[in-house]
Amino acid sequence: MATLSVPPVLSSPRDDAMQLFRAFKGLGTDTSAVINILAHRDAAQRSLIQHEYRTLYSEDLFKRLSSELTGNLETAVLFWMHDLPGRDAIIVRQALMMNTMNLEAATEVICSRTPSQIQVFKQHYHAKFGIHLERDIESCASGDHKKLLLAYASMPRYEGREVDREMVVKDAKALYKAGEKKWGTDEKTFIHIFSERSAAHLAAVDSAYHDMYGNSLNKVIKKETSGHFEHALKTILLCSENPANYFAKVLHKAMKGMGTNDTALIRVIVTRTEIDMHYIKAEYLKKYKKTLNDAVHSETSGNYQAFLLALLGPNH
Repeated sequence: MATLSVPPVLSSPRDDAMQLFRAFKGLGTDTSAVINILAHRDAAQRSLIQHEYRTLYSEDLFKRLSSELTGNLETAVLFWMHDLPGRDAIIVRQALMMNTMNLEAATEVICSRTPSQIQVFKQHYHAKFGIHLERDIESCASGDHKKLLLAYASMPRYEGREVDREMVVKDAKALYKAGEKKWGTDEKTFIHIFSERSAAHLAAVDSAYHDMYGNSLNKVIKKETSGHFEHALKTILLCSENPANYFAKVLHKAMKGMGTNDTALIRVIVTRTEIDMHYIKAEYLKKYKKTLNDAVHSETSGNYQAFLLALLGPNH
């Protein structure tokens, strides 16, 4: 498999900006040069490159990239040019707009982020779009799914690892009463516990539930709920236990069967590269007996493939 030559990171943001300008000049774009530079720069460096480019050429690099690139490569590169919270805000906003509605994507991003990540991306959301995230959720989601998203996006939750064992057992019992023990489901209890408890607490509840009732909460959710509400609960639960495992599953699903869900593939690779991609790759290999790089290589092609593989890093 071809690997991209990594430019020496000794090059300054100004050098990078000048190299990019040269890559755009003349007939056609030197796309390999664009990928070689941008895929190997972190968020702070990408921001400085954009600043230098504007200073040198009185032109917005973002707009230039948009006019020089096309298709999936353009989508992936443009997402990559943002910082983490700005990118989350854009993905969720697009997913909550009528003409591009993708409630699965919006749910995935909101329900897989930590409380502090959500607070920052909500600020970006309001600054960029002049509307509060909650307002868009209100107008696009419905029913229990809407209630859960609104509660999850607004509740400040503890982010530490300590848990109160008594509270864990109490919550496990409450979920049993609200689900398996009951005719029908008391969704309110699920929303309350899943939106207000810390990730460590929820993981402990799942373990206690299994010990007490012989079933995993994941199975209970599958049996008791459906649709976007089920997806949101599962995302919160699985990300409380092992986010890398959750995203390995999302990537596998995006590449399974006929055709590839490029929207999901781009979203996960671009948003997780600077967070936990190393762990996602390890989980993917463990689960599917194939490296994530090999899977992406067989499902994509051309410069789009080269860019995603450059973000993924070494194939091991």
